[in-house]
Amino acid sequence: MDTFLTKFAPRAGKRWAEEIFTALGEQTVVVVGTNAAATVLPQLAKMLLGLRTARTEIHAQVEALVEAHPLHPVLTSIPAVGIRTEARILTEVVGKDFATAGHLASYAGLAPVTWRSGTSIRGDHPSHKGNKVLKRALFLSAFAALKDPVSRAYYDRKRAEGKRHNQALIALARRRTDMLFAMLRDMTLYEGKVPKAA
Repeated sequence: MDTFLTKFAPRAGKRWAEEIFTALGEQTVVVVGTNAAATVLPQLAKMLLGLRTARTEIHAQVEALVEAHPLHPVLTSIPAVGIRTEARILTEVVGKDFATAGHLASYAGLAPVTWRSGTSIRGDHPSHKGNKVLKRALFLSAFAALKDPVSRAYYDRKRAEGKRHNQALIALARRRTDMLFAMLRDMTLYEGKVPKAA
């Protein structure tokens, strides 16, 4: 308590802590429901522990299923694609047919859209449509991939072109979608270079 209060009041923190514990020691009034809290809290703690245990077991089962999938070596060869991202890609992409990398990017909501109104055309903007679960997984994977030299070089190039951080990350995620499409189509492993869009 001393340490906690001293963070907010360096001079008075220790004194306040002493006063609080002195007041608690002199407390004689019993608040209605105090005993009920002593009964309920251990039950809630037990339920939370059970949920955590179940979550850990489910995570282990999902991990085993993902690692057993035939695409596991292909997907995990991509920089910054771990078990969770791989699971998202498998559940959202596998079993669907995409004619080109552009179709996959559009499905993921990573392809830019052109706003048109009558004869007015207002450039390309990020899409607010598409599979949001897949888009988030690919976006976060692109962010984590900034440690990879190839991905970092592409990101830096986009930043040098004047794009903001998120715009450059979306562009990187889009480029990595092209790579993902080619790898899934040809069943090849990542080779350290990003293929051109199909």
